[in-house]
Amino acid sequence: MTEPILTPAVARNLHLAAQGMLQAKRARATKADVLAAIRRMGVLQIDTISVVARSPYLVLWSRVGDYDPDWLDQLLAEGRLFEYWAHEACFIPIEDYGLYRHRMVDPGSLGWKYAGTWLASHREEVERVLAHVRANGPARSADFERSDGKAGGWWAWKPEKRALEVLFTTGRLMIARRQQFQRVYDLAERVLPGWDDARMPSIDATRRRFVLDAVRALGVAKAAWIPDYHRTKPPHLDPARLADEGLLLRASVEGWKEPVYVHPDHAALLGQAADGGLQATLTSVLSPFDPIVWDRRRALDLFGFDYRLECYTPAEKRRYGYFTLPLLRRGALVGRVDAKAHRKTGVFELKSLVLEPGVRISDRFVRDLAAAFTRCARWHGCPQVVLAHAEPAGLAAPLAAALGQTLAAAA
Repeated sequence: MTEPILTPAVARNLHLAAQGMLQAKRARATKADVLAAIRRMGVLQIDTISVVARSPYLVLWSRVGDYDPDWLDQLLAEGRLFEYWAHEACFIPIEDYGLYRHRMVDPGSLGWKYAGTWLASHREEVERVLAHVRANGPARSADFERSDGKAGGWWAWKPEKRALEVLFTTGRLMIARRQQFQRVYDLAERVLPGWDDARMPSIDATRRRFVLDAVRALGVAKAAWIPDYHRTKPPHLDPARLADEGLLLRASVEGWKEPVYVHPDHAALLGQAADGGLQATLTSVLSPFDPIVWDRRRALDLFGFDYRLECYTPAEKRRYGYFTLPLLRRGALVGRVDAKAHRKTGVFELKSLVLEPGVRISDRFVRDLAAAFTRCARWHGCPQVVLAHAEPAGLAAPLAAALGQTLAAAA
């Protein structure tokens, strides 16, 4: 079989199709759609910043449209999902639990987030916290009074919180549910009764699955992109080996030196893409932790989009804003917006909207952006969208008008 040769635009469309981001979902969203979207992505990254909806909820909205955010919390509490360290802290389909057991039972995995020396030197505290959960049931960090005499802080965790996180990382505790987005920890055997480590796949089988699952989620993948998707450690399995075994398909992209790989589950999509049959029509606001953009190198390779989240950058050094959201429009990443949902006043503020160089502003382009902002604002419970600043300057007036504002009111 001749390897398909794709244009970069076609490769982008294949990626978006695999992510469920090629076209807008037309039917009303259901709870099953939320679970299906997470299964399609494989992992849903968790982040707590809430100037707009917290990241996992926004990622799902971009894919399924208006939905009840409580459905995500319910899926976790029902045991359809679990939390663990994948790319980062993520919601993961429960059927993939066995793939992550090696990270839990291998002491070396502690070095990724927590030093093994801390566990060894605080074993008594850890066992005391574990005994508390065993005797008293599910617990939050807030249920433990600080006992070390130190003030709180963003990363100044009290020993009990660190003990809970170490027990979570080693798999002895799992997250039973979230309460006002705070983790509620419980014994793993109570959250996932009946699990037996005899069901844990071998290391080799796990490595294979991570590669295959990453390629499936990405739609089209360079070898260099694959390890980041689940943040796997070396040695990395060469996808060319899996292609030689018939477990992956090869393709090439015009202008790229490296081959790309496609999962056989997407063979029909690959054929459609190669024939120009995949048309991107969705325009949406993305979370900074959306799978489409979380790997900055991949976003640059695939979309030519040089993206950096600036919330960790000192305010005086920020170029675009505190929490800029990438803008996906008909298969291209066309800009970014620093937005804030003022839920009490019902205003969704576009503090700064900056388009990528060379983006052509047409009437349809303006209508697409205005519709996406309006949908996003409505889902946030904000009936009014206010544009404060836009670049290039010629975008401000038509976009403000499309949003139902005058330019003076938007300024």
